[in-house]
Amino acid sequence: MSPTALFLTVFLACAVEAVEALTVVLAAGTGRHWPSALQGAGAALVALAVVVGALGSAVTHLPIGVLRAVVGTLLLLFGLQWLRKSVLRASGWKARRDEAAAFARGVAAAEQVPAERRGKVADWYAFTVAFKGVALEGLEVAFIVATFGGNQHDVPVAVLGAVAAAVVVGAAGFAIRAPLSRVPENAVKFVVGTLLTAFGLFWSAEGVQVDWPGSDAALLVLVPGVALLALAYAWVLRRGAWVGPR
Repeated sequence: MSPTALFLTVFLACAVEAVEALTVVLAAGTGRHWPSALQGAGAALVALAVVVGALGSAVTHLPIGVLRAVVGTLLLLFGLQWLRKSVLRASGWKARRDEAAAFARGVAAAEQVPAERRGKVADWYAFTVAFKGVALEGLEVAFIVATFGGNQHDVPVAVLGAVAAAVVVGAAGFAIRAPLSRVPENAVKFVVGTLLTAFGLFWSAEGVQVDWPGSDAALLVLVPGVALLALAYAWVLRRGAWVGPR
């Protein structure tokens, strides 16, 4: 994978998580106290930077076979999770995530809790809500950055992609002071889920000594193959042919 492809893949994955984290921070800041919400978000980013540093260092020291197996398995877990949600939403079996509605619920919940000062944090509720939102969404980003960057032996480019996504999404959100509800999140999640699943299959198989025909060129078949399979599942579910539990 070229540095450009690595950057773009990580950027897209992180942008999806950044939109969801931004919604939580905006709700905490709008419904409660902006300085406290920003303190919480900043504290979470510092914690995530430590996690990325630790994971990146640990992953790059693994033997190449073990590294590919670990990285591939992690990417498969994330990729299949995102693809599953995207397929269910595209087929109508799961409601699409509405960032505007999530923002409204967050603001309403925030307004019901009394303010409590702790140390230099004026509003502890706003701080914790923002911290948890950024930390939870950011943990997936941390694993993606560490796994992609570690496997490609280029953690700095992966980190740059994650930082660029956070800056772009954060700047856009704070410029309009509203959730980015027009971002085609399901489409982006489908694309990123497809990429993560394909790379996960590729690297995990390599980790157990599978030789792909054409080496890296096999990804040119795996990526569209995964996408077509996911689209086929969405089509079947839309037609009501699925008989499993909802």
